Amino acid sequence: MRKIITAFLFFTMFLGFSQTKEIDSLFIELAFQKQDSTKVVPYLHLIKSLYALKEYDRGMKYVQASEKLSYSFNYQKGIAETTFYKALYYAEKNDYINAISGFAKAKNLFIEQRDTIAVAKVHNSIGTLESSRGNFTKGIEHALAATKTLENSDLKEELSLAYNTLAESYYHTNAQDLAITYNIKALALQEQLKDSSGVNKTYQRLSDLYYKKKEHKKSIFYFEKLLSLKGYSDTLRASIYPKLGGEYLAIKNYDKATNYLIKGYNLNRASNNKHNLLTVLNNLGDLNLQKNRLKTAKNQLLEAGEIAKNLNNKSELLKQYKLMKAVDSTQRNFYNAFIWQGKYYELKADLQAPVEVVQAPVTSPTTIDFDSEVIDTLTSSNLTQDIKSIDESASGSRLKFNHYNFYVYFLVSALCIAVLILIVLYLKGNKNAKRATELEERNTLVELENAALLEETQNLENVINVKDKLFSIISHDLKDSLSSITGFINLLKDGSLTKEEFDALIPELSENANNASLLLFNLLNWSKSQMQSLEPKPTLFDVQEVFKDKVQLIEQRMEKKGITLMNNSLRDFAFADRSMFEIVIQNLLANALKFCKKGDVISITNHINNGSCIVSIADTGIGIPEENINKLFKSTPFTTSGTNNEKGTGLGLPICKELVELNNGKIWVESMVNVGTTFYIQLPKSKPEE
Repeated sequence: MRKIITAFLFFTMFLGFSQTKEIDSLFIELAFQKQDSTKVVPYLHLIKSLYALKEYDRGMKYVQASEKLSYSFNYQKGIAETTFYKALYYAEKNDYINAISGFAKAKNLFIEQRDTIAVAKVHNSIGTLESSRGNFTKGIEHALAATKTLENSDLKEELSLAYNTLAESYYHTNAQDLAITYNIKALALQEQLKDSSGVNKTYQRLSDLYYKKKEHKKSIFYFEKLLSLKGYSDTLRASIYPKLGGEYLAIKNYDKATNYLIKGYNLNRASNNKHNLLTVLNNLGDLNLQKNRLKTAKNQLLEAGEIAKNLNNKSELLKQYKLMKAVDSTQRNFYNAFIWQGKYYELKADLQAPVEVVQAPVTSPTTIDFDSEVIDTLTSSNLTQDIKSIDESASGSRLKFNHYNFYVYFLVSALCIAVLILIVLYLKGNKNAKRATELEERNTLVELENAALLEETQNLENVINVKDKLFSIISHDLKDSLSSITGFINLLKDGSLTKEEFDALIPELSENANNASLLLFNLLNWSKSQMQSLEPKPTLFDVQEVFKDKVQLIEQRMEKKGITLMNNSLRDFAFADRSMFEIVIQNLLANALKFCKKGDVISITNHINNGSCIVSIADTGIGIPEENINKLFKSTPFTTSGTNNEKGTGLGLPICKELVELNNGKIWVESMVNVGTTFYIQLPKSKPEE
C-alpha cells in the first residue's frame, strides 16, 4: 500500500511536466523500480528522451541521479553511458571544457568494455562539437574515426550526423570535392530518415559548392530542388533567384534566365537587399549584352558598379568591369573599353586583399512588373528624369556654341592639326617599340629553349646513372637472393630433398624471399625518387595498424635469430601516404633485425608531441660508429654486413629519408656502439597549412 501511495504522488508531481507518453511511463517505472543497478536503465531512457526534447536542465538532474546510482553499485555500463550523456548535455550548454573532458572519459570507459559502436558515437559527438566551434581539422579527424564503425552498423541517424559533420567541415576548409562527396552521402541518409531540415541545409551547401565550381547544370539541379521545398521564405528565394538566373544564362537558356532574374530583381528591389540586387544587375547586364540590348545593359551595369563600390564587393565589381568593357567594345567606343580593361586587370591583381563589406545607403524600395518582351525598359523608369536633364543640358550647350566667333573655329582647327601630328608621331614610336619588344621576346624564347635542352640533357644523364645502378644491384644482390630461391625449388623439383630437409630449409627460403621483396621495394622507390616521379597521396591512418602488419612479416626471422620484439605502440593517427610509411617501417625493422644478436630486444613506441605523431624503433644491437652515422642517409649508398653476415644495398635508409620528407616529416637516428640504435620518425597529424 505504501508503494502504491508513493507511486501515485510521484506520478502526480511530474505529470504536468511530461511531454510524451513515453516519459510518463518512464516516471511510473522509476517509482516502482528497486534502488539497484537495474534502475539505471529507465534512468538512461528518460535522459535520452529529455535530450531529444531539448530539456537539458531537467535532463541533467536525472543524469546526476543515474551517475550516483551507477557508481554506488559499480555498474560500469551505466557509468559509461551516463558519462557520455552528461558530456552531451554540457555540449548543448556550450560548456566546452566539461563536454570534452566527459567525452574523453566516456571513450575510455567504452574502450574498456570493448563497445566499438559506443566509441564511434563518442567520436561522432566530439567531431560535431569541434566542427561547430570552427575546429574543422579536429572535427574531420573524429568524424572519420566514427564513420568506419558506423558504416558497418545500422545506425543511420548517427552515420547521417557524421557525414553531415564531414560535409560541413570540408565545406568550410575549401576542400570542395570532399565536401561534395560527404554532402551527397549525408543527403541519401537524410532522405531515408525524412530529415527535412537536414535535406534543406544539404541542398543549400551542394548548390553553393557547384555554383563556386561553375558546374552550372549540377548547381541548377540543387537550386531547383531548394525552391521545390515547402515553406521557403521570400528572403531565401531572393538570394537564390539571382544565382539561378546567372546559371541558366551560363548555359544559354535565356527564357529561364530572364524569368528568374526578373523575380530576383523584384524581390530584392522590394526588400532593398543590395547584395542580391548587385548579382541580379550584373547578370541582367550580361543577358542584355548577349541579346544586343546595349543601352539597357549599360544602365544596369552602371548601377551594379555603384552598388559594388559601396559594398566593396570586389568579385562582382571585377565582373562589372569585364562586362562594361564588352559593352563599350561592341559600341565601338574603344577608348572607354581600354579604360575598363585597365581597371579590370588592376582589380584582378588586388583581389587577394581582405574584403571589407560596407553597408550601402538605403533608398526607398520599388517593385516593378516585367514582361519578357519589354525587358529593355527594366531600369528606364529610374533613368527617365536623368536622361531628360542631360538632353536639356545638351540643347543649352548647342545654343551657346552657335555664338562662338571665327577665332574659336580657327583655334579648334589648329588644335586638331597639332593632335593629328602627335598621333602620327606616337604611332611611329609605338611601331619601333613593338619591333624592339618582338626582338626581346625572341631572345627570351631562345634562352628558355636552351635552358630546357640543358635540363633535358641533365635528366637523361640522371636516367642513365639510375639505369647503371639498377643493373649493378640486380646483377649482384637481387641475383643472389633469387638464385638461392631457384636452387631450393630445383632441389625440391628433382626430389633431392626429403620432407624433413625441406621443412628445415623453409625459414631460410622465406628469409631470402623477404630480402628480395624488400630489395625490390627499395629499388622501385629509389629509382622513382632519382627520376623525381615519387608523389605522395596522404590520408589519415592509424600507425598502430601498420606496426601490426609489418611485425608479422619478420616474426619468423626474429625467432630464428633469437630476438625479442616489444610492441609498445598506441593507437594514433598520422597524415601521410600510408604505403610510403609502410615501406619506411619495413626497412627500419629489417635494419634492426640485421644488426641484432641472439638475446637482443627490438622496441616499437609512438609518442604525441606538439600536434605531431612521433614513432621510434629501437634495438639493443651492435650500434653504429659515430663516423658512420652521417653516411646513413646520403644519396650515395653505404652498407655494412649484419651480425649473421647479412648483406644489403645501402638504399634502404636514403629512400626512408626521401619518403618521410615527401610527407612533410623528419627522420633521425641516435646510436652508441655495443649499446643500441634508435630511429625516430616525425609525421604531421593533419594537412599542413599552405
